[in-house]
Amino acid sequence: MPPAQPAAPAGAYASSAPPSARTGSSGAPAGAGPRPRPFRFTAAMPGLDRPVARWRDEIRRIEGLGFDSVAVSDHFTGGWAMDPLVAMTVAAEATTRLRVLGMVFCNDFRHPVLLHKALANLDVFSGGRVEFGLGAGWLRDDHDAAGLPFDPPAVRVARLAESIEILLRLFGDKPVDFTGRHYQVSGLAGLPEPVQRPHPPLLVGGGSRRILELAGRHADIVGINPRLAPDVDPLAALAEMRPERFAQKVAWAREAAATAGRDPADLEFQSRMFDVRVLHRGVEHRASSSHARLVDPAALAASPSVLHGGVDECAERLLALRERYGVSYWHLGGNLDAAAPIVARLAGR
Repeated sequence: MPPAQPAAPAGAYASSAPPSARTGSSGAPAGAGPRPRPFRFTAAMPGLDRPVARWRDEIRRIEGLGFDSVAVSDHFTGGWAMDPLVAMTVAAEATTRLRVLGMVFCNDFRHPVLLHKALANLDVFSGGRVEFGLGAGWLRDDHDAAGLPFDPPAVRVARLAESIEILLRLFGDKPVDFTGRHYQVSGLAGLPEPVQRPHPPLLVGGGSRRILELAGRHADIVGINPRLAPDVDPLAALAEMRPERFAQKVAWAREAAATAGRDPADLEFQSRMFDVRVLHRGVEHRASSSHARLVDPAALAASPSVLHGGVDECAERLLALRERYGVSYWHLGGNLDAAAPIVARLAGR
């Protein structure tokens, strides 16, 4: 693995930037507040449907374009080929600065003790470039294909909450004893110690109040998403990302953080654009999700999850979204040509 840059100090992924206004529970500015986080951008890993040498080249291209991280999902079905931990390791080995992000690991696929061990090792080997998301799982086909029970949402979320507690405690300095409904751990020391202290950044995201409150209580990064489930109409899923609903989701996480005794300003918010159309040097580059293709264009235009216009216009929109909702960590879709000029303009600002 190439030598990594010196590891960032604890909390470096939460560095500050120019002053802005804090957003209240309505999503509107609520007076002077902390400096907003600088923009960060993540790109999806290429698939394993190409030669491995080309795959590594594409990962290096993502790094060269200025993206902060490269993200990989966690599935068994639908033609999904990559194991996220292996892919993150190879991506870290192929680069020197790029962070590697599991977005997100399905909690039911791995015991938290095993996931901790892998993440702690990768954080050490990569020089502190790991971020990890953890979710309760939403795609029943994955569970059915592997013979895993697809429990009701309340059970899966409760199991996720226990897993998060175990993982965070294993990244601590004391042996862990834990007796829960779903997991038991006895006198286990979490080794090795990660480079990032107290632990690599944890992302928890979703669309439901239950998940977003869990994220507010425990996560470093809160992902704002539509509610995902096999029975959710794609049109309804994207409608959940309308401005007032988006603001409510942010508010749930912030309020949960405050109730748990955390400073809501310490949360980093992440989201993705479902429809991107960037006009750059006379060419319009597009990245549209299957959800966005089904939505009326007028309704789509009002969503915080849509980015249309020239580079200047798109940059101003992202600045306005950060001002209103506090979201600074963005996935701009699968077309690097669409995302690259925005990343060049805003990364680190």
